[in-house]
Amino acid sequence: MRRALVVTLAALAFPGVASAHATLRSTTPAFGHEIGHGPAHIVLTFDQAVRVLPGALKVLNGVGTQFALPARSEGRSVVAPVAPLKRGAYTVRWRAISADSHVVSGVWTFGVGIPAPAVGEAYGAGGPTVAEHVVRWLWFLGLALAIGSLGFRVICLRGASVPRALDRKLVVASGLGVVVTLQAGITAFSLRAEDALQLPFGDFLYGDLSPMAATRFGRAFVVMTLGFALVLALLYLSWLLDRTDLLVPAFALSVLFAGGLSWSGHDALDPGSSWKTAVADWVHIAAASVWIGGLATMVGLLWYGAPELRRVAFANFSRLATLLIALVLGAGTYLSIVRLPHLSDLWTQGYGRVLLVKLGLVCFALLWGTFHHFVVRPALERADAGFLARLGRSLAGESLVGIAVLLAAAVLVDSKPPSRDSQQSPQGAAAATLRP
Repeated sequence: MRRALVVTLAALAFPGVASAHATLRSTTPAFGHEIGHGPAHIVLTFDQAVRVLPGALKVLNGVGTQFALPARSEGRSVVAPVAPLKRGAYTVRWRAISADSHVVSGVWTFGVGIPAPAVGEAYGAGGPTVAEHVVRWLWFLGLALAIGSLGFRVICLRGASVPRALDRKLVVASGLGVVVTLQAGITAFSLRAEDALQLPFGDFLYGDLSPMAATRFGRAFVVMTLGFALVLALLYLSWLLDRTDLLVPAFALSVLFAGGLSWSGHDALDPGSSWKTAVADWVHIAAASVWIGGLATMVGLLWYGAPELRRVAFANFSRLATLLIALVLGAGTYLSIVRLPHLSDLWTQGYGRVLLVKLGLVCFALLWGTFHHFVVRPALERADAGFLARLGRSLAGESLVGIAVLLAAAVLVDSKPPSRDSQQSPQGAAAATLRP
């Protein structure tokens, strides 16, 4: 019986090992490198021998001209001669058949005399799509729910006698937000990689994602995924052990890891960006998440689930929201000045028009919140049950406006701000063209 079990396990294990698809180990030129002159050959080295498909290795310049000559297999390497390359950016796209008959594919970029473009900007990549905007919006919604519900419990309900049922609901809500954040983050990374690879989904499963993982976006994705997995573990322990004190480190870590995209997006990479813009973007995201997510949590879980806490929760959140809105407006104003070189970019550039929509929504939410703070809050102590029920509907409306703000923010994150020379005069543009 034992021998049969060993044979069965071996039969299941060894064929899987023998037929594993090929993995790319190294390339020449290396991923994302700038080299002084064009290479004579492109070399791809795998962990096993592969078969080369006809025309499956391409070296493309910025307009799609092919410079690679027919490739050949040399043991575990694929070698392709390359025609002379001029100064510029180049994209390498390759496909090969591994021992398990799966077609493996990949893409990377290099530069001759100039820095290599990001792999997301490889030739053939289409850029952000509607699907990516929606996924990014879901990511913001998950982040707002996770950080907002934790911040609401840790800050607004600190010292209050919170029913155990509400405590557990708040932990579940924040855990759901973390799960949405993780899943949306994985989907966003996959969509970005799929666009760079330019492959159908069936082939994308065997694509080489290492160039994407090596980018600042890829590294931020890995760190954020591991960080929010740790937050999820703390939330599970809090729910399992009824330890509300564990929510404090969970809140701090979620706010910290929310800044991952700030250190890998436009605010860290575009001209004029610096550590200051990255910090400002992080403050902007974190403050907006606590504000919008906390508001939605108060309406969805506390307002009708624990009516005895309405007054204290509303008063504490109103004070917190004042600080959060100040941070959102301050950081957002600074980033707008840096991102938009000219005031006219607000209505002449696509990025500026989306920013105008976002600003309009933020101002609408701000006016709504101002009414709640200065008109509703003083009247709360003497309010009856009917007034509190109507206030709940008003808070729900403000939450929906906040969700719309997150949608505009998602589109902005995937959009590229205008360049600083986008508004040059014709004479200035001609001079720039003639300048060596």
